[in-house]
Amino acid sequence: MTELSTNSKNLLDADEPENEPREECGVFGVWAPGEDVAKLTYYGLYALQHRGQEAAGIATADGSQVLVFKDLGLVSQVFDEQTLGAMQGHVAIGHCRYSTTGSTTWENSQPIFRTTAAGTGVALGHNGNLVNTADLASKARDLGLMDSRRAGGATSDSDVVGALLAHGAADSTIEQAAMELLPTLKGAFCLTFMDEHTLYAARDPHGVRPLCLGRLDRGWVVASETAALDIVGASFVRDIEPGELLAIDADGVRSSRFATPTPKGCVFEYVYLARPDSVINGRSVHTTRVEIGRRLAREFPADGDLVIPVPESGTPAAVGYAQESGIPYGQGLMKNAYVGRTFIQPSQTIRQLGIRLKLNPLKEVIKGKRLVVVDDSIVRGNTQRALIRMLREAGAAEVHVRIASSPVRWPCFYGIDFASPAELIANGMDSEEHLVDGVRHAIGADSLGYISTEEMIAATEQPAENLCAACFTGEYPIELPKETSMGKAVLETMLTKAATGQNALADNDNVSVVRRP
Repeated sequence: MTELSTNSKNLLDADEPENEPREECGVFGVWAPGEDVAKLTYYGLYALQHRGQEAAGIATADGSQVLVFKDLGLVSQVFDEQTLGAMQGHVAIGHCRYSTTGSTTWENSQPIFRTTAAGTGVALGHNGNLVNTADLASKARDLGLMDSRRAGGATSDSDVVGALLAHGAADSTIEQAAMELLPTLKGAFCLTFMDEHTLYAARDPHGVRPLCLGRLDRGWVVASETAALDIVGASFVRDIEPGELLAIDADGVRSSRFATPTPKGCVFEYVYLARPDSVINGRSVHTTRVEIGRRLAREFPADGDLVIPVPESGTPAAVGYAQESGIPYGQGLMKNAYVGRTFIQPSQTIRQLGIRLKLNPLKEVIKGKRLVVVDDSIVRGNTQRALIRMLREAGAAEVHVRIASSPVRWPCFYGIDFASPAELIANGMDSEEHLVDGVRHAIGADSLGYISTEEMIAATEQPAENLCAACFTGEYPIELPKETSMGKAVLETMLTKAATGQNALADNDNVSVVRRP
């Protein structure tokens, strides 16, 4: 096991853009005869676009065949009226991707598609990240399901799961194959999959990522977040339980348990990942973030004239901070809503503008003011440093930074792609006092306060033992394999070594597993 520490001086002298936490993926599924399932799925993915912007795809089925269309890009870039109009059927699944295992290629975009021995089709979409991908891939290779000589093939944990699922259905139904396969998957997973007739949804026994069930007038919907149900006009029925498999067809909704639930929902979903208008396990995300702001104000008060958020993710917590502190709330930063992931790389001149591409200060609002700036998290610190410099140039008298999450000290192996461990500004700090003082000095703030992990969790109104806070505490609820079996490129490495006759599981430099001492 390798311990990673940060070289804070090198990191904080860099002017590179912030490597923000990535939301990974969103999944959506609909079973609704008589409805335009492709368009429903399109709008469902639109509501989940924040969870992944690398690629998007939709699969539909009409009882006789499964049709899949996917590509790199945003949902609105991948699909048009003509494409959606050609995707007919009564059942569909959709996926928007940010990669955690497997590079950003068309082959790794989802839904993935496999054919069973009976000639039927299986399409699958996955949100989360498996920690036993290498073992599953070895099994798939032994069964002849992975071709190490094939160039350009898919190299994601999702493709391995799809291959094993389709193989298992050779002598049984998809549902039976899923019940045998799902208990062997380790890590975080929310799956939507389908054949020509039936929609399926499954959630890992820990329920790390959210997944919910909704009702349409003429059918059913499953989605990563409740906001997607709202967008398509579905009424919320319930969360899909950890360790549960749902099958939806003309006979209705069938529920099966493939594992005993041991809930460990991701607290970062409440803090940052999910849409504020979503509800997770009965708790409004927006309400949670406002409450985090209130608790943050009690833990770390500030002498200020104005509370401003870093939009948009810092806004609810800033509202709560202002309410609790009595300091007026204001909009001191304007965000360009159209700056997002793009395939056109900025020139060096534009890149040096950095945060100004996204945010611009309202000088007349902040000039001469003592500002309390509320943000959701600090990863590397570069964004906050550039932002504070910009606010001071615009006339701010003081800048006090308050962070609506605890220091991110540890990598996530369950579906969030943070900066690398060595890039995490809080990784390797020997004490809380040194951490806060070091980060404050590095970003140029007059004061800095992070909400404590205990208060952050309390704001969710969930039992602490039912939440995963590994990125803050280093306590991983799902056992991790040796570091050489993990990493975003683990399958690319295996296939390359297999093709060259090397030991596919020989040591590599994909990732070092960092655990709490």
